Amino acid sequence: MPTTGAPTNWAGNITFTAARLHRPETLAELRRIVASADRVRALGTGHSFNRIADTDGDLVSLDRLPHRIEIAPDGSTVTIAAGMRYAHVAAPLHAKGYALANLASLPHITVAGACATATHGSGNTQRCLAAAVAGLEIVGPGGEITELRRDTAADRLNGAVVGLGGLGVVTGMTLDIEPAYEVAQWVWTGLPLDRLDDSFEEIFGAAYSVSVFTDWQAGDGVVWLKCRTDRPGPPEPGQPWLGARPADRHHHPVPAMPPLHCTEQLGAPGPWHERLPHFRPDFTPSNGDELQSELLLPREAARDAFAALRGLGDRIAPVVQVSEVRTVAADELWLSPAYGRDSVAFHFTWVPDHEAVIGVVAAMEELLLPLGARPHWGKLTAAAPERITASYERAADFGRLLAEHDPKGTFRNRYLERHFPAG
Repeated sequence: MPTTGAPTNWAGNITFTAARLHRPETLAELRRIVASADRVRALGTGHSFNRIADTDGDLVSLDRLPHRIEIAPDGSTVTIAAGMRYAHVAAPLHAKGYALANLASLPHITVAGACATATHGSGNTQRCLAAAVAGLEIVGPGGEITELRRDTAADRLNGAVVGLGGLGVVTGMTLDIEPAYEVAQWVWTGLPLDRLDDSFEEIFGAAYSVSVFTDWQAGDGVVWLKCRTDRPGPPEPGQPWLGARPADRHHHPVPAMPPLHCTEQLGAPGPWHERLPHFRPDFTPSNGDELQSELLLPREAARDAFAALRGLGDRIAPVVQVSEVRTVAADELWLSPAYGRDSVAFHFTWVPDHEAVIGVVAAMEELLLPLGARPHWGKLTAAAPERITASYERAADFGRLLAEHDPKGTFRNRYLERHFPAG
């Protein structure tokens, strides 16, 4: 965010309307701010593309609170300060011999913000990032601290983790961890898009994490395979595969961009946190000159979705920088777009022209929502809020959870009110 003037999100398409922006340096200071506010919302790194974090009251950023990394004696979990970015968690965790099972494309985002919106990585067996949460510490509307844990209140935690900022300010999170591992990353270019239909299972089962990049018009795509070195490897490196050619140089997801900021490719093994993201933590991957949208569909709808998007290729290509296809495993989180179903995710990085983009997004959603698509909570959508919430079986339960945790609506904003009206 800028340090002067009205704060904006990372992309610059949202200017926040908050009266004040706070950066408390202690938990006690944060609790006082929350207790004295009529309306308050937590703000992460601003990587949402809609008004989910906005408020006409007070914004609080947790970026100045002390870092915290506490590994459980049995090595099964780590408790962290929720405002930490994934990059700040991953490196120290790896240094102690541990790892997270999955990461998103960007290691620059906060753990709390990513989990609150069900942001995900990639992999047939990998659930969204929020599914790793085993416990939450939340500052409630009176400044009180509430703890929710999987071992004592599993269903309630499943409702709270993807909380859209509506239950309070999350200050601490306990995450599942495992022993550290290494990953090697390969790229194949020129994959015929017809292969997405007839070789879907082979493509997305070829590695621990798989991404296919395309513009839906050119007829081909680029495949990124991220392979754990302690598990069976990818197709034979250096050889053609399903009509695609092995890359002999590094690639950026956006074809016109230089790969300087991307994680190491060409099969060089390295620590999990230096390969699972697409981008390196020590570089800003872009200047925010983009918009994003994303839809998650049931895995069995993939073929129909491919056909729909290819049919819209002439409209998508002029305004898209790149589209990414990934798979995500089912979870039990009430508001996760992958709730109850193995999913395929269609991500779009658009040019920064809202008027041109939102019309294409609306056209895609008219075709994909009837197939069961659920939009990412933090990105652009043209769908009516009631149509979105109708696709979640536990939406009414979440509405009741909001009322229980925040009866006076301290953490509500227009975004929440439109999707989960009070009462």
